[in-house]
Amino acid sequence: MPVPGPGYSITVRLEAPPSASAAGDLTTAVGRAGGVITAFDVVESHNDRVVIDLTCNALSANHAKDITDTLETLPGIVVRKVSDRTFLVHLGGKIEIASKVPLRNRDDLSRAYTPGVARVCEAIAKNPDDARRLTIKRNTVAVVTDGSAVLGLGNLGPAAALPVMEGKAALFKKFAGVDAWPVCLDTQDTEEIIRAVELIAPVYGGINLEDISAPRCFEIEARLREKLDIPVFHDDQHGTAIVVVAALRNALRVVKKDIKDCRITVCGVGAAGSAIIRLLQAQEPGDIIAVDVDGIVHRDRPGLDANLKSIAATTNKGNQSGRLHDALVGSDVFIGVSAPNLFGADQVATMAEDAIVFALANPDPEIDPMEAQQHAAVVATGRSDFPNQINNVLAFPGVFRGLLDAHARTITDAMLLAAAQAIADVVDGDRLNASFIVPSVFDNTVAPAVAEAVRKAATS
Repeated sequence: MPVPGPGYSITVRLEAPPSASAAGDLTTAVGRAGGVITAFDVVESHNDRVVIDLTCNALSANHAKDITDTLETLPGIVVRKVSDRTFLVHLGGKIEIASKVPLRNRDDLSRAYTPGVARVCEAIAKNPDDARRLTIKRNTVAVVTDGSAVLGLGNLGPAAALPVMEGKAALFKKFAGVDAWPVCLDTQDTEEIIRAVELIAPVYGGINLEDISAPRCFEIEARLREKLDIPVFHDDQHGTAIVVVAALRNALRVVKKDIKDCRITVCGVGAAGSAIIRLLQAQEPGDIIAVDVDGIVHRDRPGLDANLKSIAATTNKGNQSGRLHDALVGSDVFIGVSAPNLFGADQVATMAEDAIVFALANPDPEIDPMEAQQHAAVVATGRSDFPNQINNVLAFPGVFRGLLDAHARTITDAMLLAAAQAIADVVDGDRLNASFIVPSVFDNTVAPAVAEAVRKAATS
């Protein structure tokens, strides 16, 4: 199922004989090892040798080594150096601070800093709301994590989470012009996290919680929303939920079903799954069956925590018990935010006609998309190498752009649903089909549409 991708791209600098067959031998060797060549550059040429930079995509770090080892077996080939292009991108970090004002002379300095800045400080002291107008607060978001649930890698801690938070900040700037900054906290104590965010909040116009494990993330978000006068948004919950709801709206249009008639199975009831369920409930689906590692969530199941009790009380109308395979029988929709390889084509065949499968576990989904397509009418994943990628980048930049533009002090389900509607509407009727239910993350119309929808919802 996986194909070599840019996440494991390497550049191999090597020496080769100056023969007519050298290029063909190298490309054939890479292909034989399963790599995909993306660039072939001669960087030096001599009478007795040429120096080549050969760039190719691999499946994994081990696969990249296999490709390099294969190249080294060729007669006359000497591998000088192997560069991992992903690590090269991260050298020195991915973001920086730049001044928006000139500092060319004493006059500039006097206005931007002392003595002129004192007047601005006094104005804000008299009217704290002026901070939104006169400082970076009006366009700045804190990307806050404790590193307890980094991507699908688990509890890596704050330092290892920093590359993800940097990437998030770069995406904020690229897609919505929002200045975001990583805040990686060296604590996983709920009370300390809440207090730390309270203490830094005056600088920011919004808080984006990221990669904080469930169930702590629910309490942290809820209490910060109560305490702060700026929006608090947990992207692992609400960003995912927005894009899933948008994609499902369009998928149902493809199969001509009404959500009110649909039975939806949601596998994974952590941060993302819980938020998806709650946002879907605003659409009044026929029924939702939640499934976690212990099976179907139902009211009589022992050992439910507070989050699962809340979900059990509002889903599973028939109080069904059993495992994931039982929940799939007769379901119109499967939404997975859980673990890889949980079921196959045989289980999809038990779902309702024209079934929809969103297998979003990354990097390996709950079912091989090619298997799912044997029986499902619409299939989506979280991967970029298959159609219908469900990616939070479609949501969070525009959401915060809209919140900041509205000077919003909180965030509501109405704003989340407005964002989902805006994403769905970018895919107009002429383009909508089973392989295109959400726009590309590089569609530059998405973030402005989401921002405008959220701004209107925030000010209405």
